[in-house]
Amino acid sequence: MDCREHAINRNWSAERKIDLYRQMARIRRFEQTALKYYLAGKIGGWLFLSIGQESIATTVRSLMGPDDHTISGNRGISHGLAAGIGMGPCMAEFYGKTTGCSKGKAGAFTFFDPAKHHWGCHGITAAHTPLALGLAFALKQREIKGVVFCFLGDGSVNQGVYHESLNLAGLFGLPVIYVIENNGYAMGTSVSRSSKFTECLARRAEAYGIDWDVFSGENPYEIRARMQPAIERARLHQRPTVIEISTYRYYGLTIADANHKKYRTPEEIEERQARDPMMLWGQHLLEAGILNHVERDLILEQAKAEASEAVKFAENSPVPAVSDIGGDVYWETDHETESSRIGRHFFDE
Repeated sequence: MDCREHAINRNWSAERKIDLYRQMARIRRFEQTALKYYLAGKIGGWLFLSIGQESIATTVRSLMGPDDHTISGNRGISHGLAAGIGMGPCMAEFYGKTTGCSKGKAGAFTFFDPAKHHWGCHGITAAHTPLALGLAFALKQREIKGVVFCFLGDGSVNQGVYHESLNLAGLFGLPVIYVIENNGYAMGTSVSRSSKFTECLARRAEAYGIDWDVFSGENPYEIRARMQPAIERARLHQRPTVIEISTYRYYGLTIADANHKKYRTPEEIEERQARDPMMLWGQHLLEAGILNHVERDLILEQAKAEASEAVKFAENSPVPAVSDIGGDVYWETDHETESSRIGRHFFDE
């Protein structure tokens, strides 16, 4: 650990290090359970798993303050759970039940919780990047010393709206950190075949006068150390940053990606799984004497039990009524404001 890593990690308590492992285990078990019931036909729609990438969402979360916000792209289950949305409401949302975090109306792409400053995951590639910009603009206008963390995949960096967002972030000086989770593949196409770049994807930020960095997502100590300058840059100086973190997804783009073992060799997958960040972090805690085998196994069992309870919660929850379809569309009609009585709304009979 170099001096920079030591500075940010020296006050990181053993309890918080254990909690990081706990959150990784919770996310992984939740997604494994969701996969099981998706394949059983209990869950419909899309399912973007982030198994293998859990270290990024959880470690960034360990650095966040009360005025910070997060928003993510389509691979966003981990970010919602890391933000503190319960497994029960998340699973119920998958099942399309009223107890879901978005009342069962939209599935995983609406893992929102404004109270926890998490603004959901978004299915349209890079569509959330200007939303992150807007959140950062609001923080600056209100003189709130917060940071917006915008998680996106390597496939998002070629979308025009992302570059438009970088232009405005650099132009206006906004406290947003774009975190590229580079898992090597945009859909079924490798980064080398889908993107033209020099050195790395994050370096494109230079065109907009924005600082950038690139590093691996395997070591939480390094993630925390390398993220800290970007956080200080945003919080203290109102300046954006682009961070690229190399990672890997063990499954396909979605569960419907039947070719994910064809465009990636078995050797590649096996080699990356041998460097599983969750496994490595667990080993570190054991070797450092921070955690013992009994405690580790208990954490894994608790995550498994919590995921099972989430399924029971979802299966025992009611489905939305037809009459609910008009709710949560217009704020004015939901709250019966004066403007709601003016003109005609889409769902009026």
